[in-house]
Amino acid sequence: MAEHRVPHLVVFTGAGISAESGIQTFRASDGLWADHAIEDVATPDAWRRDPERVLRFYDMRRDQVRRANPNAAHEALAALEKQGFRVSIITQNIDDLHERAGSRHVLHLHGEIVKARSSVDPRMHYPLPCGGIALGDLCDKGSQLRPDVVWFGESVPHFGAACEIAGQADLLLVVGTSLAVMPAASLLEHAPLDAPCVLVDPEANALVPPGVTAISQPAGKGVPALVRHWQSEGRLWLPEAVLEE
Repeated sequence: MAEHRVPHLVVFTGAGISAESGIQTFRASDGLWADHAIEDVATPDAWRRDPERVLRFYDMRRDQVRRANPNAAHEALAALEKQGFRVSIITQNIDDLHERAGSRHVLHLHGEIVKARSSVDPRMHYPLPCGGIALGDLCDKGSQLRPDVVWFGESVPHFGAACEIAGQADLLLVVGTSLAVMPAASLLEHAPLDAPCVLVDPEANALVPPGVTAISQPAGKGVPALVRHWQSEGRLWLPEAVLEE
């Protein structure tokens, strides 16, 4: 099938899908975030005050991501794309689990932890296939490298592109997010009015906004179930068998 002829599934993923692979969310009461206040490691002020501390923290987060593996939800979305469906993923997550599962069209709203970027030119990115970032590691303009992540208090540079993608959706699938982090949560407002929207999350019934279908299941169960129906029918739809589980 030619890509422009098939329905477009736009997937918006949050921390919940990565948590099922063992990656801690910043709301978690244990793990890396338990001993680090956000304002000490994830803001521009923290970077100015103590860049070495910030680099150490993100080195630990990067190690955690490298140890994690894609789960059934990541793999199901990649398999759907491989079958010929048009799948675009917009993610709040800074890990590379979607890419490692095989998804090719992934937009990271909040950056990618497996990359570094220049402190003076956000267009300059450097892959980090191994190791981390140390003080004295410089970009080609002679500026200190920093994690390629969007910190609290910074703008979201790819939000406009994400809105354009959401506006092309035939079906919007939201996975593992509270829909509370702005501006990303407003992506739903950019989807076409006639595009169905589904939220897969263990707390979906409590989180779901009006007009959105709730599937109160973990990502690793709810997403593969939907994908199996779409694969068997060769189209995007909302099967009652899944919605009633």
